[in-house]
Amino acid sequence: MTGKIPSILIAAARKSSGKTTISLGLAKAYQDRGLQVQTFKKGPDYIDPLWLQRASGRPCYNLDFNTQTPEEISATFSNNLTGVDLAIVETNKGLYDGVDLYGSDSNAQLAKLLKTPIILVIDTVGITRGIAPLLNGLTSFDPDIKISGVILNKTGGLRHEEKLRAAVEHYTDVRVLGAVGRNADLAVKERHLGLTTPQEKTNALPLIDRLADSVKQNVDLDAIFEIAKTSAISAPTHTITKTVKPDITIAIPRDRAFGFYYEDDLETFKRAGAELVFFSTLGDEKLPLANGLFIGGGFPENHTNELQANQALRAHIKSAINNGLPTYAECGGLMYLSRSIEWNGDKAQMVGAIQGDCQMHIKPQGRGFTRLQPTGNHPWISEKEVFQIEEFRAHEFHYASINNLPADTRYAYKVARGHGINGKNDGIIINNLLANFCHLRSTKQSAWVEWFVDFVRKRKGINRI
Repeated sequence: MTGKIPSILIAAARKSSGKTTISLGLAKAYQDRGLQVQTFKKGPDYIDPLWLQRASGRPCYNLDFNTQTPEEISATFSNNLTGVDLAIVETNKGLYDGVDLYGSDSNAQLAKLLKTPIILVIDTVGITRGIAPLLNGLTSFDPDIKISGVILNKTGGLRHEEKLRAAVEHYTDVRVLGAVGRNADLAVKERHLGLTTPQEKTNALPLIDRLADSVKQNVDLDAIFEIAKTSAISAPTHTITKTVKPDITIAIPRDRAFGFYYEDDLETFKRAGAELVFFSTLGDEKLPLANGLFIGGGFPENHTNELQANQALRAHIKSAINNGLPTYAECGGLMYLSRSIEWNGDKAQMVGAIQGDCQMHIKPQGRGFTRLQPTGNHPWISEKEVFQIEEFRAHEFHYASINNLPADTRYAYKVARGHGINGKNDGIIINNLLANFCHLRSTKQSAWVEWFVDFVRKRKGINRI
């Protein structure tokens, strides 16, 4: 093993406290100092990692108690620290939040597992002296947790900052590491599924630069790095990775409409022997030559006019699926493959490979952790494996429903927890297509990438047209 890798875990008292903006600013600020910064994001999340990747210049990896064992989380963390000078873990929601009453899936538990010091980001809007009991409650709730410092976020000016600092210093043992003032120019806009993606913002890099400048001016970077050096995690001297020589090609859209892919899932594709070819649903008129197609999630509802206008590609994809091209689609990908998407009274034509129509709603139709039970219809898993894999965990977050499906629609999963297509089923099966609202992650409990690659390999002779 090498020496210890400096690392910090950025947490908060609650969600929407500014963890992402501070994490982005820190990642870019340290990168500007010439450090190799590796970022991680807790929980099932596609959007924040895209931003963190832009800020650090390196892929961001998810750490998720829902789909990973503690051993897998630790391995994902340590195996991606080779050649790294600093690791930054951005958490989700509050420090002690989680599904489990006893905190086994909380951010605090993640800090314990990774042996990483905690830095809190506190949204100070509407609070002064009250910050002291808030911090004291967070520090005393779990005696095994040590909060190494706090960054005061969205302060309302010098006087407000002085009151906050005085309260923290007088009543608590928590160190103030900086104070970042309220500034609309430093906000990453939110919408129905969370933050906008950097692919959709032409000013993403300038925004990250502004966040880094603010952090450089208002946060003690030297002190934070010293705290980070108290981490007890080491990077492996080398990681043994077995890779199969590429013998199939998988086409994947990556553009403003589609971009929800786990970085380690894409790496698993390559290790399993699949060459990945990326294309745009907005600009390309044909699929690249490939043995399989994977369309992940995204925001097709925000780009319906462009998607509808690209009639050539829609026709090409429909023909390929009808002719047996092995295809997997998740959430936004399912919506794109349906007949139409309707939102705010506007209806746009989509691919039409799935005989159903998607409708956007004001409230989420499915949100949170899910449990799926493979049926005998599942196209990727052999009958023997179906009985071995009784259930696995996934997640969903969609405002869309799909209506008008044929009564004889076949499904790959029964939904034990969550909503999926209709509260009971998920995973529409048509020819060699599998499309579901739930998002899968390739881990030991659900090696979906390997299953799909094997499925594609067995049908290698079936190309796009």
